[in-house]
Amino acid sequence: MNDPIRVGELRTSQLLHTFGIGALVDLPNLSVVVRGLDAWKSAHAAPLQEDRLLDAVRRKLGPQVKELRSPPWVPSTANVFDEWAKIGVPVSAFPRWLRCTKCHRLSSADSGAFDLISTPYSPDRTRYVHGCRGEGNKRPAAVPARFVMACEAGHLDDFPWVYFAHRGQVPDTGEHTLKLVEQGTTGEAASVLVICEGCGDDPKQSGGRSMGEAFGPENAVNLPRCRGRHPHLAAFGNCDQEPRTMVLGATNSWFPTQMRVFSLPQGDTALKDTVAGHMNTLKAMAALPKEIAEHAIRQMIFWADLDEFGFEAVWAEIQAQTADTEPDDTAAPSQDEEVDLAGPEWEAFTQPKDMDLPDFTTKHVGRVARNHRERLAEVVLVPRLRVVSALYGFTRVDAPEFDVVTTDDNRIAPLSAKAPEWVPCAEQRGEGIFLRFAEEPLTAWETSPAVKEREKQLIGGHERWRQARNLPPADWPGMRYVLLHSLAHCLIRELSLEAGYSASGIAEKVYARGGSDRMAGILLYTAAPDSEGTLGGLVALGTDPDRLGLLIDHALDAARLCSSDPLCAEHDPDDHARLHGAACHVCLFAAETSCERNNHYLDRALLVDTISQDLPAGLGYFR
Repeated sequence: MNDPIRVGELRTSQLLHTFGIGALVDLPNLSVVVRGLDAWKSAHAAPLQEDRLLDAVRRKLGPQVKELRSPPWVPSTANVFDEWAKIGVPVSAFPRWLRCTKCHRLSSADSGAFDLISTPYSPDRTRYVHGCRGEGNKRPAAVPARFVMACEAGHLDDFPWVYFAHRGQVPDTGEHTLKLVEQGTTGEAASVLVICEGCGDDPKQSGGRSMGEAFGPENAVNLPRCRGRHPHLAAFGNCDQEPRTMVLGATNSWFPTQMRVFSLPQGDTALKDTVAGHMNTLKAMAALPKEIAEHAIRQMIFWADLDEFGFEAVWAEIQAQTADTEPDDTAAPSQDEEVDLAGPEWEAFTQPKDMDLPDFTTKHVGRVARNHRERLAEVVLVPRLRVVSALYGFTRVDAPEFDVVTTDDNRIAPLSAKAPEWVPCAEQRGEGIFLRFAEEPLTAWETSPAVKEREKQLIGGHERWRQARNLPPADWPGMRYVLLHSLAHCLIRELSLEAGYSASGIAEKVYARGGSDRMAGILLYTAAPDSEGTLGGLVALGTDPDRLGLLIDHALDAARLCSSDPLCAEHDPDDHARLHGAACHVCLFAAETSCERNNHYLDRALLVDTISQDLPAGLGYFR
């Protein structure tokens, strides 16, 4: 159909973290796939200024990426036939095979057996219907087929129903009408039968074929090779992977590969910071006559951010920043050059001056709890922060390991058919607590014999874990990182009990680096897509140093004993080829939304003494 049909709603953050490009969206009556950037209307996608993130994206996708943009959107009106109803993220029905809920007919949406019924006033009721008649002479609904195919290279395809029903040998004669019938009430694949009514005389086909044969070891024998299909791009390619059958809506059908940064101040006042954030666009206005520039600037989509300062002040600041700008001879980062995202953030959080800006506010707490002064250098409250995330691809079947492993480019599916010139982003606002740890006691702990002995075990598990997956050697993050990462998980659990946020709503950012640019800190934060951010529950816990110290004590006490001990405490990472030591789902593992390393590189034995008798004495940093 030529005119787009509105079929539902998604939040901006969902389009990056849950239902991004290439993902299947399970609507009440439909299943759709989010299409690639080639089909998006970028004219209605507002640009987001975040130079550090843009540099990191360019390293992944190339220098042709010019900007970051939010998903397309325009304000809605009461009339559902206005232009706003046609602006959004484009989707296509997928899978294309449907099943009638009355007669169980299984056929393609392109076969002509089904009709799409749209309801502009209730988009969630848009559905396919079949031509047969049900109760009250109503046309029964047709629902998406329950199974699809995917491969590790990021391809997704309809399940080969005709091929599967005929065991790979489809007769050239006769009409092949398929039915998908469920036997029993369990809903398991073994009780779902694919039947071809046109092959009733064939004893091999008359009883149907169980979908259980499409799973497990027989998968490669019973299914054809992958066709290299990207339904979000409406394209096919070459692929040598063996596809596997997936249930529609499986959580491993789509994993985002994205990057996330915090917006850092670019000026010491709100006016300077806001103008600096849009200078890439505004610097072209500086050479124009003032009257012409004023008309153009007021028409820009981000003028709402500048309106409160007045045009005269904004124009003066544009002129001042243009005069101070030196020619930039630095080239965009190459594909092989790393972009340091953590360094500037560390400098911003550790600077001695408090900041009070709309997207970055810090407040240093005057003192640290008495029993933590030796190890904890300072506490910085962050009442306001802004998090910007960019999606640059996705994987299927296996997760990208959240930066533990550099994901193979062959596994990352593209966002568009050609090299993208922009990528979708989402911004969230929230609050957090930053803890900076003293260097001297931490360095002494790192060099102690007990820590060196434990490090050998953890490095052994790190190397064997990679060998088991045929991965090349990679850098070990260091004991400093494992220590701070483990402490962050302990604090997430403890703070969630006091702050009013769920543990899955509190995220971490660990700053751990040795050498000349040393870092030792933890940022625990929560963020929401609402323009006002969150409610201040985390900041309130850090206002009183003694209260925060008591919460740290409780978190460390809880880490001493796990209900899975002694198995958890005596876990040997080298022997089991794991990336964690004394850690499990009971004591340290956190939600996927909280942990930046997918629950890898954790060991509570580095924090406090556990019940294990096999670990060296003096290992726990907070003993």
